[in-house]
Amino acid sequence: MSSKSEQPTVGAFGLLRRVLRDVPWFVLVQPLASLTDLALGLVTLYLLRRLPADTAASNYWRGAFACAAAAALIGSAYHGALVGMTEVNTVTWAVMSSMVVVVMSFLLAATVVQVLGPHRAVVFWPLRSLGLVAYVGIAASGHPSIMAIMWCESLTMGSVLGLWIWAWTRHDPAGRPMLVAIGASIAAGLLRLVPGAAALVGLDPDSAYHLGQIVGMVLLFHAVAGVDGRHLLPSARHPAPG
Repeated sequence: MSSKSEQPTVGAFGLLRRVLRDVPWFVLVQPLASLTDLALGLVTLYLLRRLPADTAASNYWRGAFACAAAAALIGSAYHGALVGMTEVNTVTWAVMSSMVVVVMSFLLAATVVQVLGPHRAVVFWPLRSLGLVAYVGIAASGHPSIMAIMWCESLTMGSVLGLWIWAWTRHDPAGRPMLVAIGASIAAGLLRLVPGAAALVGLDPDSAYHLGQIVGMVLLFHAVAGVDGRHLLPSARHPAPG
């Protein structure tokens, strides 16, 4: 009885290995920036799962952490591989930076609801829309950048900072830890923007920024997790009549 040789069946993993066998996956284009962004994303996801879900602003805080984690994980892929692919790196950067703008939207919404109450949120949405529309236009024109984010989001960040300063002066227990968290995040941004600042800690600007943002996210988590309805200002606990 003659035997007939059979072609081995190639599975999906085998086919993938065959197509990509020459790609050096163990080599990252920007290894430290990629790994620190990955760490930022994983830490933020870990904190997201432990955020309180029983306050008026909970959904907004969770939205901010979720988008921040997604942006960091996309950033890890960008620094690790996509930055060297000219056909996709611009689009990836635009998506990633736009997600940072969405994070700012959630931060503003959470701050307004927590400090002033849900009935006051509508006052701040026109202000939020200005920065969002401006940055979408910049991203669509092919010129997204950290500096563009800073300019477009300056009003939003100023509003967030101003509200928490006001809350602190009104003896809101969340005021001080929130201001410390915001300060840490701003300091992390300066490590990327100020020439030579990251070199003082022996890192490149992106990696220093990512590590600084890990500190900022941990501090923000503790500020949010330490707040419940009993700690809200009277104006947030009791909606204004009418």
